[in-house]
Amino acid sequence: MTIFRLLVLAPVVCLSLSSLADTDVEISIQADAPGAVIDRHIYGQFAEHLGHGIYQGLWVGEESQIPNIRGFRRDVVEALQALQIPNIRWPGGCFAEEYHWKDGIGPREERPTRINTNWGDVEESNAVGTHEFFDLAEMLGADAYIVGNVGRGSPKEMAEWLEYITADNDSALAELRRANGREAPWEVPFWGVGNENWKCGGNMRAEYYADVYRRYTTFLKAPSNNTPKKIASGGYHLDTAWTDEISQIGSKIDGIGIHYYTMVTENWVDKGDATGFSKDEWFAHLAETLKMDNYLRSHIAVLDRNDPEGRIGVYVDEWGSWYDVEEGSNGKFLRQQNSIRDALVAAINFNIFHRYADRIRMTNIAQMVNVLQAMILTDGEEMLLTPTYHVYEMHTLFHDAVAVPVDSGDVPSVSDGDISIPMVSASAAISKGGDLAVSLVNLSPDTDVSLAARVNGIASHDVSGRVLTGEEIDSHNTFATSNAVRPMPISVSIEDDYLRLTLPAKSLVVLSVQRSSGQ
Repeated sequence: MTIFRLLVLAPVVCLSLSSLADTDVEISIQADAPGAVIDRHIYGQFAEHLGHGIYQGLWVGEESQIPNIRGFRRDVVEALQALQIPNIRWPGGCFAEEYHWKDGIGPREERPTRINTNWGDVEESNAVGTHEFFDLAEMLGADAYIVGNVGRGSPKEMAEWLEYITADNDSALAELRRANGREAPWEVPFWGVGNENWKCGGNMRAEYYADVYRRYTTFLKAPSNNTPKKIASGGYHLDTAWTDEISQIGSKIDGIGIHYYTMVTENWVDKGDATGFSKDEWFAHLAETLKMDNYLRSHIAVLDRNDPEGRIGVYVDEWGSWYDVEEGSNGKFLRQQNSIRDALVAAINFNIFHRYADRIRMTNIAQMVNVLQAMILTDGEEMLLTPTYHVYEMHTLFHDAVAVPVDSGDVPSVSDGDISIPMVSASAAISKGGDLAVSLVNLSPDTDVSLAARVNGIASHDVSGRVLTGEEIDSHNTFATSNAVRPMPISVSIEDDYLRLTLPAKSLVVLSVQRSSGQ
């Protein structure tokens, strides 16, 4: 366990929304107390065959008038490359539990059309299959996280898919892959054995799924130098029964995939709007996001009991904001706008993930393009980067960095009615280059923070930073104003051992503190 877990217990001082003057906050960064490595895979992505996430969002086909690279939109690919994406989870999601991989290989004109019964009963052309997905992953320099079909599939089908991908011999499936245009095996570091098997993946009980998992993984075989980590389907929110049962499976499990969506609803309806919301909705939504901390703590406590050596990782392979769909869009396509509030949702979650870096091996935001809390929105030839995209780009400093403790002391809280949230969320790490990366979030919708951060363990005379904020609580980018929310430079001073700056209301600030020479 890391020291971060103690910090959530720090006392708070409440401020009402009527207190709009700058608030003084002091934190302490222990750069001389290195902790766990923040796995770069915490910044993973998720691309499901859902709505326009794949088709029109990523894939337009090689004959499209939209500039493309072997069928994938050039503008989207180039934008995603800047995020240094570590992995992509594919093909779902619930879609994975009805996906038969052989439908997506061979000449595209000969591939069968299926119906996507999970997401709108629309036609699935299978134009994007195994070869296309790995082509995209290689373009982006991302690892593959394949989710296999447990719900409607069989152990034989899943085992043959893994063999098709990884076989380096002359087996029939290796020869089939070569006949379809790929000579060398692909690397597949992560393999999910089903998705949400407590619901869309079969409505199973934890005990039953544990036996199903044992059966399927018995036949998942690959070359010793290309054997993926096997990820079991886990539970949802605070239900730890699945984690308890699955973490006792034994040596055939490397991780448990758990899901947490930020939604202000208990019945999956009336989730609120992505824009045009009120301040009380701002507070309610961010309060739900902060519950991720308790969610992770509960599941990790079970793992600590059943797996004290820390072998089994936590994979939060679906998370993010979920609202009502955009007006006029297909209700099953899950398209929603993305505002500065969602940027803060992402940044807060990253700070939480950093606290538990000793257990969290991967997370995957839902989803990469056009679906839920997306990085990118497209409409025909147009494309825009969302505020959440910028959060990912600003946090590349944290990939494989070493977490260090942040003592937030008596951080004030800000309240609206009976909802109170901390004003500041923070985390810090020593980057791979040896400098200090600091992430600071001001959760208040309208109060600036005068922040002093004492840094122990690094002497520096040089610091740079960027801020992401907006004029309104729902500031967002549109195709007409695509740069309304984007990172800007921020002024930071160094006085003695303190970093001093002002965090604007509703903002994310990421700092890079360069070590002085000789350290």
